Amino acid sequence: MTLALYRYHLPFTQPLTFHGKVEVAREGLLVRIGDGWGEIAPLPGFSRETLAEAQTETLACLAQLARGQTIAPTLPSVQFGLDCARRHWPAQTASLPEPYPLIQGSPQELLKHWKEWLHQTPNKAKLKVARYPMRDELALIRLLLDRRPTLKLVLDANQGWTREEAWAFCGHLDPNRIEYLEDLCASFDDIAFVAARTGMPVALDELLTRGEPWQPIPQLKALVLKPMLLGALANSEALVARARELRLKVIVSSCFESGVGLGQLARLAGEWAPDQAPGLDTRRWMTGDLLDKQGQPDLSLLEPLFHRD
Repeated sequence: MTLALYRYHLPFTQPLTFHGKVEVAREGLLVRIGDGWGEIAPLPGFSRETLAEAQTETLACLAQLARGQTIAPTLPSVQFGLDCARRHWPAQTASLPEPYPLIQGSPQELLKHWKEWLHQTPNKAKLKVARYPMRDELALIRLLLDRRPTLKLVLDANQGWTREEAWAFCGHLDPNRIEYLEDLCASFDDIAFVAARTGMPVALDELLTRGEPWQPIPQLKALVLKPMLLGALANSEALVARARELRLKVIVSSCFESGVGLGQLARLAGEWAPDQAPGLDTRRWMTGDLLDKQGQPDLSLLEPLFHRD
């Protein structure tokens, strides 16, 4: 059985900021076990492990597999990638709703050039907030909603606000025009407080990856799952089961993976939430991809780290 590990480097089309850290490229690993592939790509600013730590653990796991031993990875990205590489993937029977676009950039730039991209925006789009002055972000949201009366926005604050800031921001919005506001604050109690007082529909994301306690509240509409951060696929599957029990939407979301990981996330979304548009609109922020014309990893674009037949 072939065991292999490769490293990749994919430049972004423009510098992107992750929790205050500016990145110019996405770096990660592709692991091969037999005919199966998986992606291991900790997201800077979000993952608790570094790429170097993930690489060290993956190499140790592959060496154990080569000796016929059982592996027990502990790092989330390594758990996810190895699970994908060893998974028996069922046939994909239905096509997913189109991923909704992710709008990124400063409010000033987006407001300046809105005519160039707003006409391409469908009835749902995602916008990062809690990154720029509140008045600028609110001005952009008002323009979007005024120009597109059918548009609903997904807003993602990445836990960037205090309770008071989130309350003030939500007070300027019509909850009926917001699909949900994701990760208002770092604390679930603060999220619940603001949601109850403003009627704003909310979703949980980073809270889930940290394994922190939460409970259903009337304003909770969705669980956003980032399998690269959640680790073993069983962790995501447990959250899917909980969401179904509570009748919450499940949104499978990417961590700026390459085409290998994005393809697998799309297949997982087809299994876990076939009626929901996934949050996978990150490929356009990459200058290239790692897949050849047959949809297989192009080894000429990868740096080999380990190989055993």
